[in-house]
Amino acid sequence: MEQKKLKKSTLMKSYLNWSFFHLTSLGFERMEAFGFLHSMLPIIKELYGDDKEEEIKALKRHSVFYNVEPILGSVVPGIVAALEENRANGAEIDDGMINGVKVGLMGPLSGIGDSFFQGLMCPIFLSIGISLAADGSIVGPLFYIFTMFPLIVAFSYIVYFRGYRLGIESVNMFLGKNAKRIQEAFSILGLIVTGAIGASFVALSVNITIVKDVTVQGFLDGVFPSVLPLLLLVVTWILMVKKHAKATHLIIIYIILAFIGAFTGII
Repeated sequence: MEQKKLKKSTLMKSYLNWSFFHLTSLGFERMEAFGFLHSMLPIIKELYGDDKEEEIKALKRHSVFYNVEPILGSVVPGIVAALEENRANGAEIDDGMINGVKVGLMGPLSGIGDSFFQGLMCPIFLSIGISLAADGSIVGPLFYIFTMFPLIVAFSYIVYFRGYRLGIESVNMFLGKNAKRIQEAFSILGLIVTGAIGASFVALSVNITIVKDVTVQGFLDGVFPSVLPLLLLVVTWILMVKKHAKATHLIIIYIILAFIGAFTGII
């Protein structure tokens, strides 16, 4: 039997499908399942196009629940493309193995990817962009677009094709003993960046005088500078993460409190 080899154009279509459509049909039942399936369509068509039964099996195989951070997670469609190619060439790779790889990588990749991109890189580039746009300059948003977008595209492209080249061997890169350390390191860096941004951009102070020439704000600044912005960040985090409050509701509440504080002169 002639060995099947995926074309570079097919792999590129798969990568582009994942990059553009991974969140287009997001739902609580299957999350990114159909986005992942869409990325596999060019692979399935080329490998199983002449075998309707295998094609149907592949479509069902990639319609199960799936959810991962999509940038670093681009490595998974690459790995699965290699597994599907090997399976089409007679390798003993069943549905359980392919889905096991996908499920096994979801947690580690999401932890590392979210910590690095959402917790670290986005806040850094956004803080720089916000600083540049503070005076109304268009350079701010342009800076963010032309730094973050190329980073995301380049990184996701590299890891997709790296995953394809390494195949199943690349799983050890993300499930090995260093995965937890990498995730924790990026999480700590993300917290540091978030704290720095909070201290720089969250403006909250109180205008309350204790005695003559002694104010509450002055006392707080002497003991713990920027403690009120920190408390606001912590309270917001607790409400959103622990109490599942909606961001839009909190924004409305904060706007109302800001108006009340400005009107009374307390905040």
